[in-house]
Amino acid sequence: MFAARLIAVAIFVVMFVMIIMEKFEKQYITLTAGLATIVGVFGIGGLLAGDAMDSMSALIDTLNVKSIFTPDFWYAASESAETSSGISWSTIFFLAGMMIMVEGMARTGFFRWLCMKLAKAVHYKVTAIFVAFMVMSFVLAMFIDSITVILFLAAVTIELAKLLEFNPVPMIMSEVFCANLGGSATMCGDPPNIIIGTAFGYSFTQFLENTGLIAFVCLIVVVIFFYLAERKSLGVKEGSSVDLSKMPDPKSAILDKTGFIISWVIFLIAVALLVTHATTGLTVATIGIGIAILTIITTTAVGGKDALKHIFKGVDYKTLLFFTGLFVVVGGLEQTGILELIAGFIEKVSGGNPYVMVAIIIWVSAFASAFIDNIPFAATMVPVISSLSVASGIPLTTLAWALAIGTDIGGSATPIGASANVVGCAAAAKAGHPVDWGTYCKKNVPATLIVLVISTILVFVRYL
Repeated sequence: MFAARLIAVAIFVVMFVMIIMEKFEKQYITLTAGLATIVGVFGIGGLLAGDAMDSMSALIDTLNVKSIFTPDFWYAASESAETSSGISWSTIFFLAGMMIMVEGMARTGFFRWLCMKLAKAVHYKVTAIFVAFMVMSFVLAMFIDSITVILFLAAVTIELAKLLEFNPVPMIMSEVFCANLGGSATMCGDPPNIIIGTAFGYSFTQFLENTGLIAFVCLIVVVIFFYLAERKSLGVKEGSSVDLSKMPDPKSAILDKTGFIISWVIFLIAVALLVTHATTGLTVATIGIGIAILTIITTTAVGGKDALKHIFKGVDYKTLLFFTGLFVVVGGLEQTGILELIAGFIEKVSGGNPYVMVAIIIWVSAFASAFIDNIPFAATMVPVISSLSVASGIPLTTLAWALAIGTDIGGSATPIGASANVVGCAAAAKAGHPVDWGTYCKKNVPATLIVLVISTILVFVRYL
């Protein structure tokens, strides 16, 4: 067992270092690490321990393919039937389905139309757009991947900045922060939440009632903070008036009217299914696959094979492969008992004090997520907090909400902390407004600290 543990830790550390170095694409790193885990931990480690049969059983549990063929995977009163060990196929299937839906929506011009419609609704007043786009970024990120939200929101912000002559950087940075904050509010908002939700069988509604409530409180404070901190740095010319005739018509953003209407319907169906899935018994895997099939059928009917090719071309296969390899590596850590040791260490450091333990989870998760990808960190910590809950007697839900908040919010602090940050900075730089580390951190680190303090206090008051 010692050899297997040593190999598992070595593979995990090398994988993390390689991800941080960004010398190779992330999916290749995790897939290679996953293969190394299968060979090194379950193969060589098992032979050295003289327990090849147990190693084979552990490998089967880690690959977790059998779960796909169980009724509970597709329909169950709760999703607790799928353990946190190994590959979470629920997460993979759900992400794939939502990616297909989002690509279908993007193809019709849905997101650009929404942005332009909102700008027109506030009469193209820069300060009003500033606040409105923050709120819209938050709301959209509750249901749609934050990368997609920022891609379209940043593009429209830059377009409006040229027409209205203001500095787009403060607006894009605030949109990025609010997208990450909005992602923390629901189960499908951020990948770490999907991992946590599918591992412990939490519903969309449970996330909304817990992390969602905290996120909404923080949103109010964050909007006020960014308004006070950034309204002057937008650089709007005093006394300048808006020539509404030069503003683009929101209708011009719609590329496929029939497809646009269908996109709206599918999106609303997806939201309804997610909100009610704890009641209907439909798992997130079923919802993801169902929405994908619906999108494929309607896209083919309306736009033909070319439209369907456009959708499949836009799906982020790299992220899906990244998840798959990552889950295998984390499964190796779990099967060898490493994560239980980490849980025991955290319990020892906290002295069993629930306040200290929750604070450690929130702040360590936030700090780690500011510099490393929050997805592998969340996947690693899920079984850790499960062990912590058993050992300390603290409700698992309390630790789960603390982990979700820490990983989701911490990523906002640095340009590399979350994918949305990278996309936002790249969009600004492409438009001739480069954002260096100093500029980014000056704008978003204070907001991150404010949200973490508020979140910690709310968790203490509500759950402890």
